[in-house]
Amino acid sequence: MHFTMKKILLALTAILILSGFSKEGFGQIPPQIAAGLKTGNAKQVATYFNETVELVILDKENVCSKDQGEMILGDFFKKNKPSDFKITFQGGTDSLYGIGKMQTSGANFRIYFMLKSFANKPLIIQLRIEKDS
Repeated sequence: MHFTMKKILLALTAILILSGFSKEGFGQIPPQIAAGLKTGNAKQVATYFNETVELVILDKENVCSKDQGEMILGDFFKKNKPSDFKITFQGGTDSLYGIGKMQTSGANFRIYFMLKSFANKPLIIQLRIEKDS
């Protein structure tokens, strides 16, 4: 009897742990964000913007709506077409953050972004783009 209870507890623990790591679950950065940054697809990235998002792009700071954020990011991509983007670090528990490097033909950029979970969906609340030295 004790052995059976131990198996049940082990199975329940495994289910709880695995349910916390679903493909779109909070705890990891959705791969679509990195894909959008890599291809310069502002629309794809903006689908993960919160209703208001803080954008800091090359020392220009804006707190804007999701739609305005998409336009601002799209303008940046028109001037700086990405050839590659890789997330170099990610972490956090209550909120997630990622740091990555973007390569363009003109310059390299360091990108920081922070996500919070809203209705079990990770949304970007802050995105910063700086020139990488």
